[in-house]
Amino acid sequence: MAGMGRLEEEAKAFGRTKTEEEDQARQRVALSLLCGIDIADTFAASPESRTRLIRHIERLIERERQKGMRRHWGYDLNRHIALKQVLDRLCGRPARSASCRNRADGAIRRWTGKRKRRPKAP
Repeated sequence: MAGMGRLEEEAKAFGRTKTEEEDQARQRVALSLLCGIDIADTFAASPESRTRLIRHIERLIERERQKGMRRHWGYDLNRHIALKQVLDRLCGRPARSASCRNRADGAIRRWTGKRKRRPKAP
C-alpha cells in the first residue's frame, strides 16, 4: 500500500511538471509572436531593458483588453492569458495554481447572446 501512495505522488508531480512546461511554452510563443523576443534572453538582460520590456508587455495586455471589451474579431483570450503570465513571470509574481486557473467561480462571464445591443447609428 505504501508503494501505491508514492506512485500517486509521482503521477501528480509529473502532471504539475507537464502543466508548467505547457505554460512556459505558451508564454514563449506569445512573446515571440507578438514582440519578437525570446523569453530566455529577457532573464539575462540588463534591468533597464527588462523594465522597458515589461512596459511594452503591459501596453500589449492593455490593447488586448481593449479589443476584448469591444468584442473585436481579432481578440484572443489565450494570447491575453499568455501575455499576463509572461508579465507575472518577468515581474517575479507567483504563478497561479492549476486549480485556481480551472476553477469556474463565475469570474469569467460567458456570452449568452441575450445582451442588449446599442441602437444603430442613423
